[in-house]
Amino acid sequence: MHYEGNMIRPPSEAYSILLQATVGCSHNKCTFCGAYKGERFKIKSDDIILADIAFAAQYCRNQDRLFICDGDALIIPQKRLVMMLTEIKKQLPWVKRVGLYANSKGIKMKTEEQLKELHDLGLGIAYLGLETGDDVTLKNIHKGATADTMIEVGKKIRTAGVALSITVLLGIAGRERSQIHAEATGKVLTAIDPEYVGALSLMLIPGTPLYDDYESGKFPLLEPIEMLREIRTMIEHTELSNGLFHANHASNYLPIRAKFPEEKQKTLHLIDEALSGRVRLKPEFLRAL
Repeated sequence: MHYEGNMIRPPSEAYSILLQATVGCSHNKCTFCGAYKGERFKIKSDDIILADIAFAAQYCRNQDRLFICDGDALIIPQKRLVMMLTEIKKQLPWVKRVGLYANSKGIKMKTEEQLKELHDLGLGIAYLGLETGDDVTLKNIHKGATADTMIEVGKKIRTAGVALSITVLLGIAGRERSQIHAEATGKVLTAIDPEYVGALSLMLIPGTPLYDDYESGKFPLLEPIEMLREIRTMIEHTELSNGLFHANHASNYLPIRAKFPEEKQKTLHLIDEALSGRVRLKPEFLRAL
């Protein structure tokens, strides 16, 4: 396989075939993200992508999922995505699900008919970084979208039949807007009603603008107990018809994996127990990105 740059994939795609179709991220402006700093975004050539699909057909027969890297593969023109998915279906017939990262720009560029076409060719899940439903914080972190835009694109891709996994960031709004961010994010999640929500706790990365703001005293990093209060408010204001809300990433202080709506109250009780000190939190040295 031909890999280059700092390639990223979701935790749930740990055992997937990783097909790198793009290098970097077409947006690459988020103040908290250092994943692709210094990398110029590009779409790899069809020859390389086809060679990697052929390699996977020979050597990856025990993996039934495939993830198209990198930062926002849905930005790839429709004709080329159709070609890739067609070849995956043809050469890797045992692959049950294809996933990719998607941002608001990439989803907006596709019509509903195009998204349905991709779904029919095997695109089963898209991962969208919402981070927050608070417009002030979205602007501060240079996300390039508003809450209304996130709702629009989230509903759009779900209507096409593609499952949606949304990532939110605890602590991204700082201390002053923590509860505003939590409540607003819950409301956006409710409006989109995704199949999956993944909550990560902010970990600052040296060299990013947000890290520089932290170093200069402009941005406060929340304490663990404040992170817990934030996720409690977020969950309290989130209604999912049939979704999985998890915060079991290595960055989180309290592992959570809850089926909504039936386990929502149980999860709020767990957080209350942690807030009262009756449930221990993960020590700092065990946290990781």
